[in-house]
Amino acid sequence: MARQGKRYKKAAEGIEPDTAYSLAEAMAFAAKGGGTKFDESVEMAIRLGVDPRHADQNVRGTVSLPHGTGKEVRVAVFAKGDKVKEAEDAGADFVGGDDLVAKVKDEGFLDFDRAVATPDMMGGVGKIGKILGPRGLMPNPKTGTVTMDVGKIVAELKAGQVEFRVDKTGIVHVAIGKVSFGAEKLIDNARSLIASLMKAKPASAKGQYMQSVNVSSTMGPGISVDAADLKVVA
Repeated sequence: MARQGKRYKKAAEGIEPDTAYSLAEAMAFAAKGGGTKFDESVEMAIRLGVDPRHADQNVRGTVSLPHGTGKEVRVAVFAKGDKVKEAEDAGADFVGGDDLVAKVKDEGFLDFDRAVATPDMMGGVGKIGKILGPRGLMPNPKTGTVTMDVGKIVAELKAGQVEFRVDKTGIVHVAIGKVSFGAEKLIDNARSLIASLMKAKPASAKGQYMQSVNVSSTMGPGISVDAADLKVVA
């Protein structure tokens, strides 16, 4: 059994492992962090009552966090013509057409966190799908990242829009901010995520949708959230 260090034990003071806390209580604990010198990220892990093996229960979507994630998001845009300038004006970090596709394919360039493409570029982007896909970087119309309105989506991504997707075990993991945000901003971001997950609930999902919710900072302890409390914010 792994031994817990003094720093971890101090961060866990007052947190009962078998207790499910209200969202406000959980975020108050999470905002204390794990006692490190860096600004830890705060993540929510939500187990959903879905079976991801069925396509109609593969929960996926995006949410615009009101306070962002606290992380600078590097956005690459695959576009050509006047859409290049539109993307650049919106703050895209990397913009290009076939040249950017070639840079990813031939040089392994992946110094970006999100990717956007115009529909007329998807033929070329599809050729590097095996590179982008496993890293969660493939543009997808379902998440709004395949669009002619590149300026709007780039602005949203830079402002804090994040993508969520249930994994094969039925859990959604999303970073909702930093310890430095404080409890109130973390609560706002968490509410936005929960509301988006509720809207994405598959019609075929049966029984309790949100089965368990856990919040933790990078080096801090996990804190259980009362799923019943979250129905109010959804």
